[in-house]
Amino acid sequence: MELSLKGKVAVVTGASKGIGAAIAKGLAAAGATVVVNYANSAADAEKVVREIGTSALAIQADVSKPADVKRLFEATQRAFGKVDILINNAGIYKFAPIESVTTDFYREQFDINVLGPVLTIQEVLKYFPATGGNIVNISSSASENPMPTTSIYAASKAALDALSVALSRELGPRNIRVNTIAAGPTVTEGVKSQGMLGTDAEQFMIRSTPLGRLGQPEDIAGIVTFLVSDAARWITGDRVKASGGLQ
Repeated sequence: MELSLKGKVAVVTGASKGIGAAIAKGLAAAGATVVVNYANSAADAEKVVREIGTSALAIQADVSKPADVKRLFEATQRAFGKVDILINNAGIYKFAPIESVTTDFYREQFDINVLGPVLTIQEVLKYFPATGGNIVNISSSASENPMPTTSIYAASKAALDALSVALSRELGPRNIRVNTIAAGPTVTEGVKSQGMLGTDAEQFMIRSTPLGRLGQPEDIAGIVTFLVSDAARWITGDRVKASGGLQ
C-alpha cells in the first residue's frame, strides 16, 4: 500500500533540527502539509521550511506552556484549516547521578517530555476531524533499558510510553490512533554537541547494535510516515523499537 499523506496536515513539535526535522521532511515527501514547530531555533526551523517548500510553515511555541500550545494550533488552523496528524517529538535529555538531581532538573525534563505531549494532545483533539486522527509520540529505548545517570530522563520517557498506551485505549473509539517510537542512539546535533561521537562509548553502542551502526534521523522518520499512513490503520497503542536491534 502506498504511503500517501496527500491532503493531510501534520504538526511536528521540536522540528527545527535532528529527528524532528527529518520527520517533517519525510511527512512532506509523502504529501502532507507540515507545521515545523520550534521553541528557540527560528533560523533552523525556517531552513527546514525552505527545504520542504510551500507546503510547510514554521510556528514558535514552547510545548510545556499551555498558552503557547493553544497558539500553535490556532495558527495551524488559520493557515491550513485543520490538523490530521500530531508528532510529539520535542524533548530534552540531561543526565546526572541521582545525588545531583534537583527539583528544577526533574521538572524541566518532565515538563517538556511528559507535560508537553499531554498539552498538545489535549489541544489537538479540538482540531482533529470527525473521521479521526493520528498521534505519534517519540520516546526512547532508555524507557526500558536505562543506563546509569539517566534515571530522570528514562523515567520521563517511561511515563510517555504509559501515556501513549492509555490514550490509545481512551481515544480509539474516536478513530484516533496513538503510537510510540522508542528511538535508540541516534546521530543528532545533541549527540554531536555532547562529544559522544568518536569515543569509546560510541564504539560500544555500535558493537552492541546488531545492525552495526548508530541510527540516523531518517531511520525514525520513515517509521513515523508509516505509522500515520493508512498502511498502519490497524496499529494503535504500539511501541515500535527503532534501535537497530539494540536492546
